[in-house]
Amino acid sequence: MTPPKRFPDRRFTTDARELADVLEPGVTGVDSVRLAGRVLARRGHGGIVFLDLLDRSGKLQLVVQDPPDEVRNLDLGDIVGVTGHPMKTKRGEPSLAVASLELLAKIRSPLPDTFHGMTDVEQRYRRRYLDLLMNEDTRADFLLRARMVSSIRRTLDGDGFVEVETPVLQPNYGGAFARPFVTHHNELDQDLYLRIATELYLKRLIVGGLERVYEIGKDFRNEGVSYKHNPEFTMLEWYEAYADYEDTMRRMEDVVARAADDTLGTTRVQFRGHDIDLARWQRVKLVDALDAHGLWTRDEAELRARLRERNVDTTHDRTWAQLVDHALSHYVEPALVEPTILHDYPIELSPFARATDDDPTIVERFEYYVGGMELGNAFTEINDSEEQQSRFAMQQQEGAGGNVEAEPGDPDYVQALSYGMPPTGGLGLGIDRLAMVLSGRESIRDVILFPALREQK
Repeated sequence: MTPPKRFPDRRFTTDARELADVLEPGVTGVDSVRLAGRVLARRGHGGIVFLDLLDRSGKLQLVVQDPPDEVRNLDLGDIVGVTGHPMKTKRGEPSLAVASLELLAKIRSPLPDTFHGMTDVEQRYRRRYLDLLMNEDTRADFLLRARMVSSIRRTLDGDGFVEVETPVLQPNYGGAFARPFVTHHNELDQDLYLRIATELYLKRLIVGGLERVYEIGKDFRNEGVSYKHNPEFTMLEWYEAYADYEDTMRRMEDVVARAADDTLGTTRVQFRGHDIDLARWQRVKLVDALDAHGLWTRDEAELRARLRERNVDTTHDRTWAQLVDHALSHYVEPALVEPTILHDYPIELSPFARATDDDPTIVERFEYYVGGMELGNAFTEINDSEEQQSRFAMQQQEGAGGNVEAEPGDPDYVQALSYGMPPTGGLGLGIDRLAMVLSGRESIRDVILFPALREQK
């Protein structure tokens, strides 16, 4: 017999559970409910069969009196549709008294141990569909992530931002320090790059008068894999005309706190062994943070010597900017456990940020951290085309000095700026990393449905 193609008017197991919860033990309700999901357990007791039905919302016990052959022949993992009445067993278990059952799809490969779930971490990542099926915590994490993203969208939409889409394939990559992935367009006979950031296109839209824009989308960086890095990841970037980095700091704090509260019902999280309140942020100048470790100097040779004295390998640091970045990642960032905004960066590290009013060698840029991990990056944007061109030239010198991640430049973007861009504040937020914080997971692979993995041999 061919299984049906559809099972309409179904509800979630949580709906049936709520109807059953209000009943007295041993009582069956009058409501008729249709459920569909996967059979994950079966128990026999006299003329009654008990099944555990799993759908996206959770599990519910099915009670089948005088089970017909189609019930007795079910395999664990079969997908069924049932119609029945909410009930509460004599022992007080919310259940569904089954009136009819249909087989909707037959399992052909056996499930993992339904009691212990999937415990092999590598297989959980490679076969995420089974991980989701067998591990309730995994399902909860990805539903949490979805609620988090929805909250961010609601907040920005409510603040007058417009969600847009920009090209993933770009003739010039830019907006971050990273190596790109390269591909080739056959018809155009042209090499293209998978974007490393959405920044330069979003700021073109500010020039075009959209004034407040954001995008939540995939970026790609040809870099290593770590607990906080995946070559394909999700970023939120927004740009706001007539705002600076102080305005952006306040907006970031609001967005993150709201995302936590909307998702968890609190701004307090447990992350990497720390109790953290995402509604309380401290602000520290980068120069002060490095100076506290005895590592602030603009002399390249002196900074290299100080790092070497501490047994830090600097052989891959070709420029002063790379040394500063190494010092930050090695000494400053791990100590930023409480929510912290690290601000005012050297100009050499920031090709798109405007200089501060007091010091032309320092720019209005900040990065923000939780649990010793960077969540994102932001600045008051350069809105003068000539200044931007000179910054690109500075980055070309960085590249000539051996920094393979230096900005390559984008003449079309410079031309767009030449038509005038309002004062603008911009920000990038790692969606995957914020999901790590809210779910308490310490590996980015736990919050990406299909993380990058080495090919199995």
